[in-house]
Amino acid sequence: MISVRLALCSLLALSSTAQAQDLLQAWNQALAREPQFGAAQALRQADQELVPQSRAQLLPHISTIGTAELQERRQTGQLSNQQASNRAAWTLTLSQPIYNRNAWARYERAQLLAQGADIQLSLERQDLMLRVSQHYFDVLAAQDTLSTLTAQQAAIEEQLRAAEQNFELGGTTITDAYEAKSRLDLTRANVIQAENALQVARDKLAALTLERAETLARLRDPLVLPAPQPANLQDWLDQSRQSGLSVALAEIKARAAEEQLKSIQALHEPTLALKAQTGSGSDQTLFGQTGGGPRSLNSALGLELSIPIFRGGETRSQVREQSSRLQQARYDYQFAIQQSLQQTRQYFSGVTTGLVRVKALETATQSSQDALEANKLAYEVGVRVNIDVLNAQQQLYEARRSLAQARYEVLMNSLRLKAASGTLNENDLRAVNDLLEPAS
Repeated sequence: MISVRLALCSLLALSSTAQAQDLLQAWNQALAREPQFGAAQALRQADQELVPQSRAQLLPHISTIGTAELQERRQTGQLSNQQASNRAAWTLTLSQPIYNRNAWARYERAQLLAQGADIQLSLERQDLMLRVSQHYFDVLAAQDTLSTLTAQQAAIEEQLRAAEQNFELGGTTITDAYEAKSRLDLTRANVIQAENALQVARDKLAALTLERAETLARLRDPLVLPAPQPANLQDWLDQSRQSGLSVALAEIKARAAEEQLKSIQALHEPTLALKAQTGSGSDQTLFGQTGGGPRSLNSALGLELSIPIFRGGETRSQVREQSSRLQQARYDYQFAIQQSLQQTRQYFSGVTTGLVRVKALETATQSSQDALEANKLAYEVGVRVNIDVLNAQQQLYEARRSLAQARYEVLMNSLRLKAASGTLNENDLRAVNDLLEPAS
């Protein structure tokens, strides 16, 4: 019943429609509702319990045992001649480890694994930030594509009407109308595809926020995109090597593997524990018969030394296994460093070259606009043909789509760059959100 109710709540939340949404609102909704991050939080909480569980092996253990027995004896020859007695006893035992290197190593490993769980949750949080941002900008990009194609379709329809009028007046051939009709049919097909792509993008974002927004806040226009700070690549590389979360997690795992190896090696060593025990027992006959023994109280205090001698070769095999796993963890740590540095270079380059590309596309968009106006004027005076105008229109709309996509890529690469260096946080999303126009 609980799972059914949760599913119904999720469906109701997903079906509700918000009037407007910006990036920060989408992030807050995903942070509270996204199931993958919720699972990561539960896993982190579970891993934290490894610490008290391993610490318990270093603390006193107290146990008690109580027994009660009823004995009945009969002679073979005379079954009616019976003798019955009962016996009751209890024992209280306290054990305190004094020397147990295996338990200490497991405790150290548990603490490392708990730290690793915190880092893993931070990684999942950063991943959720990137997924929300990516899906948010995917929706904006799909909207840009659809609006551009719709505008292009309207422009081609206008050009088709002009070509048909010119043909009726005898100013041009039917070829101009056919060319415009062919371009219009292709554009209509692209509009249908763009509408489907927009729907898919909206679904992906709604899967994170469990809420479908009617409108999203868009990038301001004009817009000045921020450059990476610091502007030096080496500073970012140093930051990634020292503070990258994936690097820190790999290091924690390697240290935990070392402690696991120590704990297994300690199985060859003796253990020493303090033992204290007390108990009482009575042996009395039933029904008030005589002959029962008196109640006794026994107490003992001492040290228990356990020395492992031979376990069939199991411990040596475990040591060899864990030695290989430790080597694997160290290689994983080296790979994490290399991967973090490679991603830092890639995203830093994506931001810097992306900013240059945005500038070039802004110039190209303006040039394409000028070229379209010139071709329209030339077509009206008979210097250009219809296909020239259609090509100029397509070039303009392609430049607009490319410019919008380039801006989104710069913003995403800037967020990924900070994630690779381990510094991505909510303030970075707030800074990107400030580049958006207020949603209405």
